[in-house]
Amino acid sequence: MVIMGSMRQEEIWNTQTARHYDTPGAGMFAPEVLGPAVDRLAELAADGRALEFAIGTGRVGVPLAERGVPVTGIELSRAMVEQLRTKVDEATIPVVIGDMATATAPGEYTLVYLVYNTISNLLTQAEQVACFRNAARHLTPGGRFVIELWVPELRRLPPGQEAVVWHQEPGYIGLDTYDLLRQHVVSHHFRFDESGQARLFRSPHRYIWPAELDLMARLAGFERESRHADWIGTEFTAESRSHVSVYRISPGRTSS
Repeated sequence: MVIMGSMRQEEIWNTQTARHYDTPGAGMFAPEVLGPAVDRLAELAADGRALEFAIGTGRVGVPLAERGVPVTGIELSRAMVEQLRTKVDEATIPVVIGDMATATAPGEYTLVYLVYNTISNLLTQAEQVACFRNAARHLTPGGRFVIELWVPELRRLPPGQEAVVWHQEPGYIGLDTYDLLRQHVVSHHFRFDESGQARLFRSPHRYIWPAELDLMARLAGFERESRHADWIGTEFTAESRSHVSVYRISPGRTSS
């Protein structure tokens, strides 16, 4: 089983990946997927500024800025930022190049957000805790940190089996391979064209249980304000495959 632990994130999110990342109007760019996320984040930002960790090509940041929310980004991949720059300039959405667990952006924010499972790109628990602390140091008192994350689907993994197909549709198969000891998973995305040729993209992740995520938040000085199954507020249950969790720094204190 290949875990890809030695591959750096900068190598994964390279120029080729950046060029193929955007799928306007489809997939995670579909209006029914993107619209509710932008609506909810705009509501949470209120009249303040928003900071997106791992802003990528601006899937969320660009439409959020178009809604009148001042958006700044932190992004490790220069290639992804170059793709973002084909949409908006530095004055519209400033971006700091760096690791979302440690890089700092100027100013303070009422909202920091991390969408589409991206916190799992940090491959150790220590880095994930550091990411929460980094969010806290950017927030004004009472500010919020929002995370969108999938729920590990280990119930679908029979004993002795290391891989599970989590999605399939015409032209696409997605499967995950698990390393239960290290709490790691590699996502394999196979895309097929009409000629039958396949293009493979793989990315390593460290999966996080919801309760573990809540503990990370507490270590950074957050309290969980809400958890829903999606951006429109559907109830989170034992059968939910993902969640949107909102954490808040106490109005009377911030975390260092």
